[in-house]
Amino acid sequence: MGEFNEKTTCGTVCLKYLLFVFNCCFWLAGLAVMAVGIWTLALKSDYISLLASGTYLATAYILVVAGVVVMVTGVLGCCATFKERRNLLRLYFILLLLIFLLEVIAGILAYIYYQQLNTELKEHLKDTMTKRYHQPGHEGVTSAVDKLQQEFRCCGSNNSHDWRDSEWIRSGQAGGRVVPDSCCKTVVTGCGQRDHASNIYKVEGGCITKLETFIQEHLRIIGAVGVGIACVQLFGMIFTCCLYKSLKLEHY
Repeated sequence: MGEFNEKTTCGTVCLKYLLFVFNCCFWLAGLAVMAVGIWTLALKSDYISLLASGTYLATAYILVVAGVVVMVTGVLGCCATFKERRNLLRLYFILLLLIFLLEVIAGILAYIYYQQLNTELKEHLKDTMTKRYHQPGHEGVTSAVDKLQQEFRCCGSNNSHDWRDSEWIRSGQAGGRVVPDSCCKTVVTGCGQRDHASNIYKVEGGCITKLETFIQEHLRIIGAVGVGIACVQLFGMIFTCCLYKSLKLEHY
């Protein structure tokens, strides 16, 4: 009996060490997940106003929430491990399961939106650019379109001819411009009055191809981070169950 208890105690110590190491890595992973979410929202969200669906934004928010919960859970995991409190281990396991589900959902949403992105952009981007650009209440769209055309060196959704359907161009408020000034290779006031290839960007596929590639790259990052951390958490749940069982044996 004494030998059994000694082996059980040794196993418990090993499990405590493994779970502590996992919690340290888990806390850092939570920081990384939250950083990816904040990075997406703060630095990569300029073009969200050009998207018809809120899925891209939702995946980023899910990662931020999951990252915060992960960091809090990591601290709880350390307390549960060293205090050997079975009730804390139960709570820790439940939180791990919740985070696991959140990150899997984020990964699935990113994958689904990745598949639907091309169709959405083809159906909505031109209308968004031509009907909302320089229109009252749509300053965010105007800013996003200007940044999109300058950053990716493109003009119009499919090509520069798209701007012929622009409500802003047709209204006469454009000051004789046939395209926005942001289409110009060298931006100066009124440069959009000439749509010659020497003056504006004429890229095959237009801005829609550039924006699609940009968002797909970030969706791959979001999906990979979400699913990757979720897989690591499976080990944490296994270690937690083993430690919980070990403490139960020692109790008896």
